[in-house]
Amino acid sequence: MAALPVEILYGIYLGVLAGIIPAVIAGGLGFIFKYFTDVTIPGFGVVVLALAIAGVNGGLLALNDQTVLNSEHNVAIVVAIIVVLMITLYAHAQGDKLGAALPKRLTLKKITERTLSTDVVDIVGGRGQVRVTATGEVADIEGYPPMPAELRAELQDGEWTFPADVPLTELETRLADRLKTDHDLAEVSVRLDERARATIAAAPPVGGLSKRVPTGKRAVSVGALVPTGLARGDVVDLVTPDGVVSGTVLSAKSTEKAEKKEKAAATDGGTDSATVEPPTPTSVTAGGEGRVTVAVDRTAAATLLATSSAQVVVQARGTLREFELTSLLRRAGRRFRRVSVKAGGPLDGTTIGEASVRDTYEVGILAVRHDGWQFAPRGSTALSAGDELYVVGTRDALDRFAEVAV
Repeated sequence: MAALPVEILYGIYLGVLAGIIPAVIAGGLGFIFKYFTDVTIPGFGVVVLALAIAGVNGGLLALNDQTVLNSEHNVAIVVAIIVVLMITLYAHAQGDKLGAALPKRLTLKKITERTLSTDVVDIVGGRGQVRVTATGEVADIEGYPPMPAELRAELQDGEWTFPADVPLTELETRLADRLKTDHDLAEVSVRLDERARATIAAAPPVGGLSKRVPTGKRAVSVGALVPTGLARGDVVDLVTPDGVVSGTVLSAKSTEKAEKKEKAAATDGGTDSATVEPPTPTSVTAGGEGRVTVAVDRTAAATLLATSSAQVVVQARGTLREFELTSLLRRAGRRFRRVSVKAGGPLDGTTIGEASVRDTYEVGILAVRHDGWQFAPRGSTALSAGDELYVVGTRDALDRFAEVAV
């Protein structure tokens, strides 16, 4: 019989050799069970599993080497069994710990999600803000006309402030939306780095006014004393001799600056026939005499066409709390979408509960229009072809749901 230290070392060798595979399997099972079911495999089960796998492996019990089974190697076998159990239990504990600590909905997007550098965040009023600036030259987008020099320079010198507690992908979307709104751009592509420097590619406005007029409305332009700060989207009352007309501002421009520019061009070493470039449109008006183009109902358009000027009264909309809710949902990666139930689809002729919309499609139905709007519908709400739904969910989930519903 070999010396005891030699037998112990021999047992450790056999235990490590035979315990690798049981340890990997036990660690993997521990992680899977904890991550998906939040259940921890009992230690007794891990022990039985480890011995069974080690026995099949043939390294521990040495089914192919009868010399190991001799009574003189009993100490080595006992040591090997202990080593296998220790390695397996440790691997299982680590897998269980990893399964409990890992986020439940880990995606490639979350793993690769970029964040802002902390030294570019300013704390204002207890909340972080970041100033986004353009870097490099604003590029053109293929397939669109080149950007005008003045508009390109304005974008390159621009600075925009956003909340700092949102991912960079969300900041890119917000900046692109703002540029489209403020400058009426046809298309915008934005890429931000960790220091809030934006690489911008944009296409100039190519669409006419008709693309901004809602369905069923008419655009009418009237002369007026334009209030300072009036912007597209504001709801105004136009007071005329024939009555008051309410509408949504599509565009507004003060002519005072244009007149000054024309005078300067005619007297500054030029002639009266000098060509004057039109003023660059801005997101808000500076105030003064000008013209306002509004979207109104068809019947109200006749009233505005019968007058040459009107008084503009801006309606107060107050603080819209729904915007705060929308912002919170966007930060959480959620979006709204309006879809219609298609005839013969899986939603036609069922209820929300029977279709298991939330579990099956991972979206929530906020409202249903079937003979009128119904908000926060119950599971017993019936769905049929032509019903309109407002749903909320991730972008991918909404795309999958739209394929089924529309």
